[in-house]
This record gives sequence, C-alpha cells and structure tokens, in this order.
Amino acid sequence: MLHSQTHLRSRPIQAGHLRAFEAVARHLNFRVAAEEMALTQSAVSRQIQALEDEVGVSLFLRHTRAVELTAAGMQLLQAVAQALPRIDSAVRQIRQSAGRRHVAVTTFASFASMWLIPRLEAFQRENPDIDIRIDASDTAFDLDVADIDIAVRYALPARMSPGARRLFGESVTPMVSPWLLKGGPALKKPEDVLGFTLIEAGDAYTPHLEWLTWRRWLDTNGLERAQPKRWLSFNYAYQMVQAALSGQGIVLARPPLVAESLARGDLVEVFAGGHFPAARLHSPMAYWLLVSPRSAARPEVRAFADWLAAQAVATREVTGEAGDPDEINDLD
Repeated sequence: MLHSQTHLRSRPIQAGHLRAFEAVARHLNFRVAAEEMALTQSAVSRQIQALEDEVGVSLFLRHTRAVELTAAGMQLLQAVAQALPRIDSAVRQIRQSAGRRHVAVTTFASFASMWLIPRLEAFQRENPDIDIRIDASDTAFDLDVADIDIAVRYALPARMSPGARRLFGESVTPMVSPWLLKGGPALKKPEDVLGFTLIEAGDAYTPHLEWLTWRRWLDTNGLERAQPKRWLSFNYAYQMVQAALSGQGIVLARPPLVAESLARGDLVEVFAGGHFPAARLHSPMAYWLLVSPRSAARPEVRAFADWLAAQAVATREVTGEAGDPDEINDLD
C-alpha cells in the first residue's frame, strides 16, 4: 500500500543520505562531494533528491555553474554539521573501547583541571587496564540515559538525589604564594589584605555564588566598604589560583581545590591557626559523587568510584575538614 504524501513528510527521515547532504553543502559542489565520498556524481545527486523528497522541500538551488543552499538547506545543515561529528566521535570511542574496560566521567572544568587530573596518574598506574574518558563541561547529564558512568557535581544538598556520595564541603579563605609574603607588607590581621591585589571570580557577584566573594569576606571581618590596592578577576577558578601561584595577589581560594598546592607549600593559608575565626568562611555548597544506575555493577566503575572517595578523604585531611556523611541519605 502506498503511503500518502502527508504521511511521508511527517515521519522521521532516513539518516543514510545526510552525509551526502553535508558534503555537498560544505563544498557547494556535487562533483567535489562525490570525489570525497568515492561515489559517482549521479549517485550523490540521487541521494540528495531522495532526501529532498523525504523532507518535502528543496535543499539546494541548482544553477548552471553553481549550487546554493536554500533557507531550509541552511537550517538542516546547522543540525547535521553538529550531529555527524558527534556520531563519528561516539563510533570512534566505541571502536577504541571494544573489549576494553573503561569509565566515562563528567565533571566541571575547574574541578577536572585542579583536583581530578593531578591525581589521575596514580589511578592509572594502579589500574593500567582501565581507560578513563573525562567530559569536562558544565552540562548536566541524566545518568539514567546518558553514556556516562560517574558524575562529580557541585551543588546544594537539596539538589542531590538519594545515593549521592558527599566528597567534601566547601569553604573559602585567603591564600597566597609564600614568596609574595616575603616581599610585601605583613599579613597579621584581616585589614592587612587591603595592601595587596585581591583575586576573585569575575562572575562571583551573582546570587548563587555570593559566598565566594571578597566583598562577603571583607564585610564579615568588619571591613565594610573597604577597598584593596587593586582587584584582579578571572572567569575560572584555576586561572585565579594560577595568578596567586605566580605572586600576583591574594586569592580567596577553596581549600579542597588547592589541596595539592597546600600540601606542597606552593600556597599558604594566610590566617591559618584559628586566630581569626572568620578567616575561613563556609559555604552551603558541596562536591558530590554520583554513579549511573546502569554502570554501578561494573567492577571498573566501582573501583574508580571507591578511588575518588578515598582521594576525597585525603583532601579532607589536608584541608582540616571534619568527617562527612557518605551519602545524601545520611544528612539531616
């Protein structure tokens, strides 16, 4: 039975002709696209015609010596140009991981660069047969459906699902390179920070990040409306810390993310020792470990999750954070 034209145009299109469409759209030349795909020009033309029949409109304007995308063609190209590379990437990863144990991890860029990557070599040394794939972005994946095994997230407890494992909490405190202390004014009381450049996040003055700001720290320490020698702002936490490591000023840092620098002595906590209780301010945010329900039974995923939890314990020891409940279920 023949389908009606309306039915044909309402069903999803077949994907087989999209690669030919992308090649022609990219080159705006049927012959060059055919050579790239190792097909005849007539074969590519038939694929484009079949695709146009399925879509229901013309995708190209065919001139005597040139080809031009229609408005519909431009719209389709935007989607295809994003989808095909992602499909190709997924296939490459599948081929590379075939028969190999692997763990896919997602987390945000600052956590990946400042906390996870510096420690990762130790896990790989102990587990040489496990491949790790890290997606460092702010995209929130649904672990029930995404091709992700483990997620490390930064959020309020109320936003975490049952079973989320708390790695460590968050606080902020002034930190500085020790060699800057040698050549600058003394740092013995909170107002002394005003003699230095203060480094902070450029987007910190938004409602959900206000506890990370120098303004909050200064106000809490009785320095309302006080201004430092200079302000220096960056988009990312690792940029702020790099500036502090190079001696450009005092950074209001998060101890868990700079635990390695603290342990090595590359950074020092300015008011360590508890002489000024408000020197270290706690925030309501925390870092959480989530394991995909679809991946929880795989030994390599369990091994990586347990390793992350053990690394978190070491981080809490370096930063002086008290023991934490393991899961969101344990919180009051």
